[in-house]
Order: sequence, then C-alpha cells, then structure tokens
Amino acid sequence: MEIRNIAIIAHVDHGKTSLTDALMSQTGATKGNVSMDSNILEQERKITIYSKNTSVFYKDTKINIVDTPGHADFGSEVERVLRSIDSVLLVVDAQEGPMPQTKFVLRKSLELGLKPIVVINKIDKPAARPEWTKDEVFALFMELGANDEQLDFTTVYSIAKKGLAKLDLKDDAKDLSPLLDVIIEKVPIASSDELNQKLLKIQPFNLGYDNFMGRLAIGRIYEGVIKSNNNVFIKKLSGETKTGKITKLFTFNGLERKEVDEAFAGDIVMIAGLPDIYIGETICADSSQEALPAIKIDEPTIALNFLVNNSPFGGREGKFVTGRQIRERLEKELEINVGLKIDFSSGDYFRVYGRGELHIAILLENMRREGYELQVSKPQVILKEENGEKLEPFEEITIDIPNEMTGIIMENISKRKGVMIDMRAEQNYTRIIFEMPTRGFLGYRGEFITNTRGEGILCSRVIGFKPYAGKIEHRNIGSMVSMATGKALGFSLWNLQDRGELYIGPGTEVYEGMVIGNTSKGNDMAVNPIKGKELSNMRASGSDDSIILTPPIELTIEKGLEIINNDEYLEITPKNVRLRKQFLTEVDRVRAKRREKSQEN
Repeated sequence: MEIRNIAIIAHVDHGKTSLTDALMSQTGATKGNVSMDSNILEQERKITIYSKNTSVFYKDTKINIVDTPGHADFGSEVERVLRSIDSVLLVVDAQEGPMPQTKFVLRKSLELGLKPIVVINKIDKPAARPEWTKDEVFALFMELGANDEQLDFTTVYSIAKKGLAKLDLKDDAKDLSPLLDVIIEKVPIASSDELNQKLLKIQPFNLGYDNFMGRLAIGRIYEGVIKSNNNVFIKKLSGETKTGKITKLFTFNGLERKEVDEAFAGDIVMIAGLPDIYIGETICADSSQEALPAIKIDEPTIALNFLVNNSPFGGREGKFVTGRQIRERLEKELEINVGLKIDFSSGDYFRVYGRGELHIAILLENMRREGYELQVSKPQVILKEENGEKLEPFEEITIDIPNEMTGIIMENISKRKGVMIDMRAEQNYTRIIFEMPTRGFLGYRGEFITNTRGEGILCSRVIGFKPYAGKIEHRNIGSMVSMATGKALGFSLWNLQDRGELYIGPGTEVYEGMVIGNTSKGNDMAVNPIKGKELSNMRASGSDDSIILTPPIELTIEKGLEIINNDEYLEITPKNVRLRKQFLTEVDRVRAKRREKSQEN
C-alpha cells in the first residue's frame, strides 16, 4: 500500500481542523460528530493547541495527516511536524487572505523544500474573494523566496464545513474528492521496497503518555522496518548512544491507534518501551548508523517566575501546592512541550521561558485544572547580546480596523515603538502591518480592543531579534489595593467604581494586599472594600436602594498576564485567579521601594 504524509497548516481560524474533520468523515475514518480538537481547552477556545495525527484511506492509499496549531505561540508544534511530512496543505481564508501565521508556517515549509498545495477555504462567505486571495498567496510565495517548482503550486477551492472542494470556481462541488485526488497526484510517495530494505531509522516529532505503557514516541519511519520486541539504539541529542526495546507498536487508523506487529518505511508510528526518548532523537537498528539532523526550534521570547502560592488564601483550593509538586509538573511538561525552557537553579522560584503570553497561559490553565495552585510574576521579554549590541525580540503585527480608527491605532502603536511597514485601504476597513518590539506589544491587546470597540482584528508573529528599541511608553494604570481582609460589600464597591475599573463583585473574599481593581489616574491606591454603610436614624428618600454596580472585569489568566504590574503576582488556583501585591502591607511596599531607589543610586 502506498503512503502519503501531509500536514495541514494555516493561520488561526482559517479552517484546518474543519478540513481534517471533513476528510476523515468522507473517507469513513470517523463516524458521527468527531473532531480533531479533542482537548477540552481546544474545544472551549475554538483553536488548535496541540498537533495531532490521523490517517485516512483513499483509493488504496494511506494518507497520514498531521493537524497543526495556527497560533504563533505554538509555532514549535508546527516546526517539528514539518520535518516528518512530504507536503503541506496551506489553508487560507478566502476573505481574509494570508495572515501573519500563514507567513510563518509557509516560510518554514519552503525552507524545508516542501511544495505546498494551496486550499482557499470559506469561498461561501458573502465577502469571499478567492481570486484576490490566490494572487496574495502567490505574492507571499515570491516574498518568501520560493523556487520555480514551489511557485507552480496547485490551488483547490473549498468549503470545509460542508465537506466540498473543487479545482475551478465554476465547477460543481459534491465532496472532497478533488482535494484527495490532488494529494495522491502531487504528494511524493513516502513508501518503497528500497527504503524497507535499509537499516531502521526513526525520528520522533511528538510525545505522548499512557498510564500503563509510560512515555510514547510518535515518529516517522525514514528507512527500514520496525517490529514489536525489536532491540534498538537511540542516538541522543548530546551524542550519546543508548539501547532500548520496543514493547508495543501502533499505527494510526482515523483517530484511533491500532496495535501492529510491524510497520514499514514512510509510515508514522507510535512506539512504547523507550522511557528516555525525546523529540528529535534518532531510533536506529545499529549503533554505527549516523543520527538524523536534530529538529531546530525557534527560541523563547518571554520569561516569568513560577512560585509557591504564599498568599493568605494559599492552600485553600489546590491539591498540589508545594514547590516539589510544581517542579515535578514542570519537568513533565518539558518532555512534550519543546517550545518551553525552564531554569530550576533558583531555590525560591522556577524561571519559565515561553513563546508568548498564550503559550504560558495554556500551561497555567492546564495546571490549575489538574489541581495545582501557584503564583507567577509579570512576563518579561528576553534580551540578549551579540557583538556588543543589545538585542530584543520583535513581532510583526497585522491589524484590520474600520477606516475611521486608523489615527488612534497608529498613534498608540508608535508610542510603543511600532513602525508601519505596509498599509492598504479596502472598502470598509484598513489593513496595517507594523513591526514592534515584543516588549511594546505585551499588554497591548486589551488597549486595542478598547480603542476599536471590539471591531478590530489583531494578529502577531515573532520575526526574530533586532537591536534594542529604547524606552517604551506604556499606558500607566495603577492598582486599587485592599487594605483589609474580609468580604467585599456592595456599598463600598459602589463608591470605589468611580475611581477605576473593578475586578471583583460584592461577596468576594479579599485580603490585605490583594488588587481588586485599577485606578484611572495611574497611581496605586489603598482602599477598604469591606466597609459598610454607617447605621443612623437619618434616611434619604429613595437613595438607600439605588446602589447600581457596573459588572466587574473578569480576571482570566490571559487578562491577568496582560495587566499585571512589576511589583505584583498573579495568584492562580483551581477556582480563582487573583492579582496581589508582592508585599502585602503598605509598610512593606514602602520599604521595598526605598531599597530599590538606594540600589539604583
């Protein structure tokens, strides 16, 4: 049986997972309403976070498909997958055209010499413009330095939600057969008798875990035949060679894994029995074989500290609250999350390095749902020095906004050292592309939503390290800090809501040093949210019943990471997300500021 290996890549929400689901449904790989986005966070957020494998059978051909994330923060998931496949389906929204992550994943594909198949999706949108999108994709190929063969890409038009595809806009679409036929015609065959006769070589690009079998390696067989109970050699990234034994072997059949006795070159398999295997290592049959090139991953751009939660409410809700338990969980995460780096050398905290705020937020959200309780510091960008010059990470920001809002957006981004590199006015909106330091972009999303009244679209991708941009002017927001411990009362919050925006509602438990809101004037303010109305015999007609509270801002992990100040921690428990000052009492905060000033002098 012939084997084809492909990955589906695209910007977020352009239809990768919908297309994969439709391909599985048409070929009978799944029955009913089954989706590749099986993780609960993926279903809640409607985005793909983890790359996943499936396979479909069409015309006596096995097509292995890897569904990849579309968000820039999970780029490391995409990078390691592209090494294991032979072509990509580049899915592009017929209305939006190429977006930042489209450029990111396409560049990686072209650098590896892959020849993409372009799928222009959502052609049924009222504002769809498929021919314009095709021209824009071609221009992007040119910009990224595609060779002549890559520029001669095949274009398929689709409505993934309805399971329809066609090679020409004038054709009648019945199903996804035109796309499947293109895959069989254009994607190189991964399997051959010649490859089967060579010595075994496999490289894992993903890891899994099973409570009974332990760590599982998912990888492509580049050469040879692998059999269950085989003894193998593992070429480590350090150059060391270790031995191991394959205890169980699986291939993919739809979303299910199927246990097999042997698998052949070109296939993607899951292997059990190698407890120390890592992504990018080489599994081979002979110790003298050369290792496959290591999988290179882009370096992290932000860092923050993970600490044990020592707030007055610490330990109330979490099942895992100690430093040892948090360390063990982070060590486990390192095994499968290749975009993450962690420094365990400090005794008081763990320094975590990630690809962006969402990358870190997803880790924290998973930890809190597993019962972990901890607190984290404000994210900081990673600076480095090369040839005596200080460098910092930069991002390319693409925004689509109503025409009348361009002035305020350009003004605010320029304050954050953003430089406009392209601007195109469409009928009802303007698309502007900026380059700006990640340092300036941190915390900007909330301000952007406010400035555009929720009508703007903002996307970003890291473009690498550039010279340090100097001091950046951020919006100055102070914190409303509780000076008492107890339950917040509606009367007190009613008086405080005129000073800024609140993060809590009446009945919320607060403690001294907890941040309950922000102040519009930019300075921290100590307040008493548990103070009730003084009782007296005097009453004003009607005024005692007229307390009207504005709904508080919901404090999520992403929101907290965006608005946190340098002297604060974000406290994360299974049931609550709170902001707090690092020093809880006013006296301690004053002393800390004095120490900072004396150290600066």
